[in-house]
Amino acid sequence: MSDPVIGPSEPAVGPSEPAARPSGPVAGTGDSAAQAVLSVRGLHRAFGGVRAVDGLDITIAPGEFVSIIGPNGSGKSTTVNLISGVLKPDSGEILVHGKRIRPGKPEAAADAGIARTFQNGRVFGNMTVRENVDVGLQTTLRASRPLRALAGIPLLRWVSLLAELEVALVPTPAARAERKAAAARIDAQLARFGERLTPRADNSAFTLSYANRRRTEIARALALEPRLLLLDEPAAGMNQTETAEIGRQLAELKAQGQTVLLVEHKMDLVHELSDRVLVLDEGRVIAEGTPDEVLEDPRVIEAYLGRRRGGRRTVAPAENPVADSGPVAEPDPVADSGSTVDAVADADSRASGSDVTADSEAVADPEATVAERQDGAGGADEPTATAGSENPGDADVKGKVSADAGH
Repeated sequence: MSDPVIGPSEPAVGPSEPAARPSGPVAGTGDSAAQAVLSVRGLHRAFGGVRAVDGLDITIAPGEFVSIIGPNGSGKSTTVNLISGVLKPDSGEILVHGKRIRPGKPEAAADAGIARTFQNGRVFGNMTVRENVDVGLQTTLRASRPLRALAGIPLLRWVSLLAELEVALVPTPAARAERKAAAARIDAQLARFGERLTPRADNSAFTLSYANRRRTEIARALALEPRLLLLDEPAAGMNQTETAEIGRQLAELKAQGQTVLLVEHKMDLVHELSDRVLVLDEGRVIAEGTPDEVLEDPRVIEAYLGRRRGGRRTVAPAENPVADSGPVAEPDPVADSGSTVDAVADADSRASGSDVTADSEAVADPEATVAERQDGAGGADEPTATAGSENPGDADVKGKVSADAGH
C-alpha cells in the first residue's frame, strides 16, 4: 500500500491545528516512518555530472534538533532545497508524519507543515516587517481562502482566486476573526525577538540591518507553527554577539519541543544545540552521531582537513569517503593542539573563506541602518554589507565573504 501524498489539492492538517509533539517515539506502532516527523528515503539530485545529493536517507523524530554539517559543496543546502520543494529530486521520496509530499512543490511542503529560511536572506524589501511575517501564515488561513482546494486544479483555480477576492473586499465575520487571530500570532513572533523587531514592525524590510532581516525571516517561518523548521545557516554573516543571541533563541525553540533541521558552519552553535549531527561529503552521509562523536570521527577530520601524505597534509582527492573509512595515518597537529571542535571549525572557516550574504530584494538604506546601529545594544545589530546573487544550483558551492567571528 503506497504512502498517502500531500499536495496543494490535498492539504495536510493545517498548522493552525498543530499535532501534539511527543517527547519520543510512539509506543505500540510498527511503522517508524509514521512516527517520524521527517523521513527521507534514497534522495538523489545531480546537476549535470555532479551528484549534489547521492542516496540520502534521513529520519528526524518529534522534538529532535538535528544539524547537517560538511565542507562547501557537500550538498547541505541542496538537501534543504529538496526537502522544502524548492528543487525536485531525481529520485527518492520525502515523507512528513508518514505522508509523502509531492516533490518539487514548495506549496505542498508548506501544507505538510514544513517552514524554512534561506542561506541568502529572502525578505520582501518593499513590504513591512509585519507584512513579511504575515506571508508565513497564508497556508493556515481557511475563512480568508474559501475553495482553496480548487487552487491546485488548473481549470478551476480562477474560482478560488475570485472567492478570495470577494472575501478580501467584503470580509465575512469568520474572515475578520481569522485576521484578528493572525495579527496576534504575528505580534507573538515579533515579540520573540524583543526590541530587535517589535519597534520596527511597520518599517519596510529594506531599511533593516542584515541581522534584522535574518530575524524577520525566522519569524516568518515560525508564524506557520511548523511541524519541521528548516534553518539554512541562520547565523551566517553575524558577529559573535548576534550569533549568541540567535543561539539562545534556538535553544528556547528546542526547549519548547520544536523539531529543527539546521544547516550551519559555526561549530560552537552546532555543538551546543544538536541532539544529533549528520556530516555530508560529496552528497553522502559519512558520519552520524552526537556532536562529540561526529567531531572526533577521523572521516570528518579528513573531509575538512584532507589526508596526510609524505609528511604533509594535502586535500583528499575526489573519491568515495565512505569506502575509505580507516583512520588517518598520523594525528593532525591542528587537532592535537586544541579541541577537535576548534580544528574542524577553523578548517571550515578556511575552506569557506567567508559567508556570502545576499539580499535579492533590497539593499539597506544607509541612513536607516545608521539609526539601527545606534539602536543596537553594544553594536550587536550593526548592518552587514551584502553582495552576490542566488545560484539556482547548490548554494553550498558559494564561497563565504565573512569568516566566522567565533574563530
